[in-house]
Amino acid sequence: MNTKKREKLDKIIKKHEGGHGALLGMLEEIQKANRYKYLPQEELSYVAQKTGTAYSEIYGVATFYSFFSLIPQGDHCISVCRGTACHTKGSKKILDYLKNSYDFEGDDTNDAKLFLTTKDRKLTVRTVACFGQCALAPVVEIDGDIYGNVTVDMLKEKLSEL
Repeated sequence: MNTKKREKLDKIIKKHEGGHGALLGMLEEIQKANRYKYLPQEELSYVAQKTGTAYSEIYGVATFYSFFSLIPQGDHCISVCRGTACHTKGSKKILDYLKNSYDFEGDDTNDAKLFLTTKDRKLTVRTVACFGQCALAPVVEIDGDIYGNVTVDMLKEKLSEL
């Protein structure tokens, strides 16, 4: 890791150290600062070393919360809810539309745990177990904004705005 990256991580660590939810805040800021919005292993190791926190604890937090990614993401990220309410209200149609409309890298056979990024790194599509917004099913998140009662046509419109 280069000096510039270490200095940036040191600032983030210092900013959050000792505060309530410090580790979550650190990881969130580190991921946002990364070009492809993910947490590289070497950066997680550095945080563990600098904070005296076990790597296994940091890794556990990073893999527990669906917000975090250990895999590089595209410029825009779409998360499709695959919970029961969303499934029965049409999230599978939304997911199928996305999978068939873009040139993705990765395995698209497991809709319950999907993470696909286009070859040009413009778009990542992933699934989440549940957003907890069942009354708005089907629910889709686009770049951090939650949308309810999503249809394929509505999604097409939102994607044209990106």
